[in-house]
Amino acid sequence: MQLQIHNTTRRKLDDALLCRAVETVIQGEGRHALGIAAVYCGSRMSRRINREYLQHDWPTDTISFPYGSGGNVEGEFYICLDVIEENARCFNTDFERELFRVTIHSVLHLAGYDDHLPEDRRRMTEREDSYLQQLFR
Repeated sequence: MQLQIHNTTRRKLDDALLCRAVETVIQGEGRHALGIAAVYCGSRMSRRINREYLQHDWPTDTISFPYGSGGNVEGEFYICLDVIEENARCFNTDFERELFRVTIHSVLHLAGYDDHLPEDRRRMTEREDSYLQQLFR
């Protein structure tokens, strides 16, 4: 699997564990990854991308751009570490756990999952929980 991790912030991240999280989802979904770019950024970049592609003028936790089709996973995602930190406080969890939940969520989007409908969100949350358990046994 070709995975590129880019951290545009000064915050230290565990690239090896992030890579393992992505691989766990790809394997768990029975998919093949052609290429994935994971970008961990700050609020300014997230807001700019969200405004440009979704016409929302605020930073968001993640934006995913799937390019693959069929059983192949290819694409890129952008995760805003500032929003992750805010959400971790709101959800009464730690930064690392929220970071991995959103990373898993992003990869699920690249694998074809959607979260527009309540049942789709529930299905994604169940998958996220399962993969988090595998990572943090």
